[in-house]
Amino acid sequence: MPDNYFARYLPFLIHILMAGGIASAIVLLSWLIGQRKPTRAKLSPYECGMTPVGDSRQRFSVKFYLVAMLFILFDVEAVFIYPWAVILKKLKADGQGMFGLWEMLVYIGVFLVGFFYVWKKGVLDWGETAEGRKRS
Repeated sequence: MPDNYFARYLPFLIHILMAGGIASAIVLLSWLIGQRKPTRAKLSPYECGMTPVGDSRQRFSVKFYLVAMLFILFDVEAVFIYPWAVILKKLKADGQGMFGLWEMLVYIGVFLVGFFYVWKKGVLDWGETAEGRKRS
């Protein structure tokens, strides 16, 4: 082992420099070698094969952002369940099986409380509700 503390990070630095260099070289070569023949079709914005209508800087409903945040939150919840499922057999072998089970049940319970709260608040309702039709 080298005596210098920072010498241990030299392979990491070389890795970062090489990755950055290769990425820069690929982008530069595609810019130098690539053909540029702009046409009206190539310069128009593409939105799912439909002709764009209106301004692209319009406001979106907050529901889009709420659903995106909930999607990330529920994905993170699922990510924590997988490692628990993998080590459950080891927990049982170590005599910690019931502790692991109750721990996960509490975790899923907290998750479900949050899910039902979001559901009751109407964040997941995208269609028109019966109350909305009565008010109109």
